[in-house]
Amino acid sequence: MDWPPLSTEDPEFLSISAEEEGIRIDKFLTARFPHHSRTYFQHLIEMGCVLINGEPAKKRTIPEEGDEIEVCFQATPTISLQPEAIPLEILYEDEHLLAINKPAGMVVHPAPGHWSGTFVNALLAHCGKIAPGADSLRPGIVHRLDKETTGILIAAKTLPAHQKLIELFSTCQMKKLYLAICHGRPPNGTINASIGRHPTHRKEMAALPDGRAAITEIQVAAFNEKMSLVLAKPRTGRTHQIRVHLKHIGCPIIGDSLYGKGDLCDRQLLHAYRLCFDHPITGSPIRLVAPIPHDMKLWLQKLCGPSLCAPALSSSSF
Repeated sequence: MDWPPLSTEDPEFLSISAEEEGIRIDKFLTARFPHHSRTYFQHLIEMGCVLINGEPAKKRTIPEEGDEIEVCFQATPTISLQPEAIPLEILYEDEHLLAINKPAGMVVHPAPGHWSGTFVNALLAHCGKIAPGADSLRPGIVHRLDKETTGILIAAKTLPAHQKLIELFSTCQMKKLYLAICHGRPPNGTINASIGRHPTHRKEMAALPDGRAAITEIQVAAFNEKMSLVLAKPRTGRTHQIRVHLKHIGCPIIGDSLYGKGDLCDRQLLHAYRLCFDHPITGSPIRLVAPIPHDMKLWLQKLCGPSLCAPALSSSSF
């Protein structure tokens, strides 16, 4: 995909007409500037370069008639997805899909600042060919994990599998279990707190009354007076949901530089441990478990001692 570099000196100012009302902002901009892709405008939105009535836009924002749009175009490097022979720890694979244990530091797909070395680059090298989805920079991608979060990451190899997996995620039919090591001892139960973009710190999400519904079930599996091993089941799929919810109740994840202190560990100790779902094509039940990474095992030994038993976690009824 080639994005011609544009000057960043003169922003474009647009006004929403009656005919354009009701269209998502990223789609509206793609229609107005057809020489750029929707992905390009989504990146501009993520970087805060698109304003609606003077406020940073969100990708899902639907402008109303009369709204004033300001677009600050940014020069973007030419992107050409290249296969890269990056080792993958494969948990499951067939002709329809692939599941890996994502390591810390791996970015899922190309984005500003990470145009290579991503899971997508590794996926192309491993599979040879992936059915394209709606976004040419994200072939096979049906969900994401944050860069420093480890654990189960799934990709589709075919278009039918891609469509069905997205449906399973969007309808909350993927049963997820995360492990998190957090400060303090959160109470067992359900965190029901809506999540939205932080009003001033635009890279952060926050628990907000006018945010999107977000529900996480948590259970403390171990505690040593200072920190806890938490089993977390997100019932919804909001950005940074577990990280935001644990911060919201005063128990941020250890190592989380965005939502906590980030001073005890060089990454947030969050691991996508277990995933259960029905195969998107055959309907057969699939149960995946991702081995705990070494750095997190060391923290678990501090917390639980040498008696830590991963099989016991795997068989947990929670």
